[in-house]
Amino acid sequence: MKLHELKSFFILWLTQSFSALGSAMTNFALVVWLYQSSGSALTTAMLSICSYAPYVLMSIFAGAISDKWNKKTVMLVSDSFAALCTVAVLILLKTGSLEVWHLYVLNALNGLMNTVQQPASDVAVTLLTPEKYYQKTSGMRSFSNSLVTILTPVFAAAVMAFWGIDVVIAFDLITFTVAFLSLLLFIKIPAVEEKAAEESFFSTVKSGLVYLKDNQGILWLIFFLAAINLIASVYDAALPAMLLSHKNGGETVLGAVNTCVGIATLAGSVLVTFMPAPKSRVRVICNTLLISMSTENFLLAFGKSPIIWCIGAILGWICIPIMNANMDVIFRTRIPPEMQGRVYSARNTMQFFTIPVGFFLGGLLVDNVFEPFMAAQSVDSIFVRIFGSEKGSGAAFLFFVIGIAGVLVCLIFRRNKHIRGLDTKD
Repeated sequence: MKLHELKSFFILWLTQSFSALGSAMTNFALVVWLYQSSGSALTTAMLSICSYAPYVLMSIFAGAISDKWNKKTVMLVSDSFAALCTVAVLILLKTGSLEVWHLYVLNALNGLMNTVQQPASDVAVTLLTPEKYYQKTSGMRSFSNSLVTILTPVFAAAVMAFWGIDVVIAFDLITFTVAFLSLLLFIKIPAVEEKAAEESFFSTVKSGLVYLKDNQGILWLIFFLAAINLIASVYDAALPAMLLSHKNGGETVLGAVNTCVGIATLAGSVLVTFMPAPKSRVRVICNTLLISMSTENFLLAFGKSPIIWCIGAILGWICIPIMNANMDVIFRTRIPPEMQGRVYSARNTMQFFTIPVGFFLGGLLVDNVFEPFMAAQSVDSIFVRIFGSEKGSGAAFLFFVIGIAGVLVCLIFRRNKHIRGLDTKD
């Protein structure tokens, strides 16, 4: 790898990762604050629902904007708006006025701006990276995301314990400033052939959908990932509810499990960065997701101790960076750069619309179905013997259900002829 060929990518990657750490710390702190205030899985899950809903609804239009506008400008404006939302949270905290609905509104606004920022950022990475380095740089990005996952609960919990949540948010703003100035002053994103400029706005939007219609392999891969995202977001909604309320859980245990997720994805990122290109990227994607779905969910369901939960987190997440890197290469090599903004946005709408649905479904099922069901069981019930009787046992039962669902989804989609056909074009 020749470092001078990736100089701009390295600057963008490092500074954006630093900013991502600050944002993740703020999100972690707000989730803990909200669950402790409400005690409701659905109320906490609504944070993510409010963030993802506008992202999903508007993504299909955002790609047209991204392809027509300067990528760097889009990223700077979007990040600045997100920082202003963070400032608003800090002011509300300092004045003692912060309420749940404030967080919902601000998360929705952040999600709206992210619809434009995300495709612009994805295209920028493509333009800054020679094609021969796609798998390696994808592994590096996964590495930094994993490191953020590891450091977030540790740093956020420590800062909250010693200085409070407002200092966590202040650190977030510092990391934003570093990333903003680096992008503004030191990174030049190459120009791309702007065919979108010659098209009307709605023609540009339509062209992204038409591209996916004409490329059935990519379209069915997106449907596969949408199904996985539904299951994964139910998992995300149920995890804090189980670990924060379980007699063997708590904030420290939730942080430990999240840290293990980070360690696992960090290890997977290192592996994929140095792995040679596989003969079948599709087979790698299907097999890694099958391993993930068939391990962690069942260990969370049947486990009764933090050690088992941490082992489950490691087994469930170590393969995910390998899956992401191979999926990333498929998208970047098959979609022309001048089309990537609108195609990625159409992909985002179809692939991620299941996330807010999953968060809502997960919170609703924990609060209104599985926890009441477990609470009504007698001491000698088979469900009590398997999942326990304390609060959190309903979430454990839900993990068992989504574990079965995840395995079935992987087995069904791996047989899809359109997805398998992607390898013939590699």
